[in-house]
This record gives sequence, C-alpha cells and structure tokens, in this order.
Amino acid sequence: MKLILAVIQDKDSNRLIDALGQKNFKTTKLSSTGGFLKEGNTTLMIGCEDQHVADALDVIKDNCSQREQMVSPVSPLGGNADSYIPRPINVEVGGATVFVVPVDAFHQF
Repeated sequence: MKLILAVIQDKDSNRLIDALGQKNFKTTKLSSTGGFLKEGNTTLMIGCEDQHVADALDVIKDNCSQREQMVSPVSPLGGNADSYIPRPINVEVGGATVFVVPVDAFHQF
C-alpha cells in the first residue's frame, strides 16, 4: 500500500477530487500554504494499493495544469526598500508536487 501526497493549487482541487472520485480513489483534502507565492494550496492524501499508483498519478497529471501568473515580488526583508521598485513578473504556477510513500500499516476503525 502507498500514500500519495499531492500538493496542488486551490484552483485545481475540485476538478482533481472529482476526477479521482470517478476512478474510485478516496481522498482527504488538507488546506496548506505555499512558501514561494504565499498563496493557498491544497494537499490531497490518497491511499491506494501499489498496482493503482500509476493510475492515480495519471489522473493527477491530467487535472493539474501548469500556467503562467503575474505576481508582484515582496520587498527584501531587512534591506533598504527605498530603492526597491517592485515590478510584476511572470512565474509558472500550477501542476502538482507529488510524494509517494510506503505505508507500513493501515487501520480503519
């Protein structure tokens, strides 16, 4: 048995949860916050048998698209911000960061 931890953008969460449900994957949704953009993320915990991991990863890949987003950089901490002029920059967001970890034991009470 494996535990899949998928960190995705909030914008992709409902679509992915629905797609996983259609393939009979049970998920637990956790709210999380990203470190780079300081925006809300969703972390999904998906437990599945080893032979179904590739199927789950395919569903995640198909439903979490990467896209570009304009963001305003945060002023430098502890530095002189007088000469700092923030200009919005284009960054790639979305997609999924996925961890697949072995499960030693699973109990459902």
